[in-house]
Amino acid sequence: MAKKAPNPIDKHVGSRVRMRRMMLSMSQEKLGDALGLTFQQVQKYEKGTNRIGASRLQAIANILQVPVSFFFEGAPHSPGGPASTGMSEAPSPAYVSDFLATSDGLSLTKSFMRIKSSKLRRRIVDLVEQIAGDE
Repeated sequence: MAKKAPNPIDKHVGSRVRMRRMMLSMSQEKLGDALGLTFQQVQKYEKGTNRIGASRLQAIANILQVPVSFFFEGAPHSPGGPASTGMSEAPSPAYVSDFLATSDGLSLTKSFMRIKSSKLRRRIVDLVEQIAGDE
């Protein structure tokens, strides 16, 4: 029997759990202990392999000190959802939250934001764009 791919919403919620956990410098083991779970279960939640139930998501939100809505920010829209109101709000690109969910992305972002000079920050962005070959 072929394995079913994780639901995009479950993957998004899991990546937001991972991002917030990493922002707090919390290990999967510590989060698992607070929830009464193994770190392997936390891994499955973060990958979207296992769905997070409502009460468990509320517990995670409390532990990670964010509202439940935090986990759905920028989530992909599901087909069959509410009809468009004509005022389309562009969701944040998934690559941003994917980047912030990595240790390198989080470290780079935290360090970058500590640079006081806006001119220096702009020069760093220009340098990275040149290295990446962007215009």
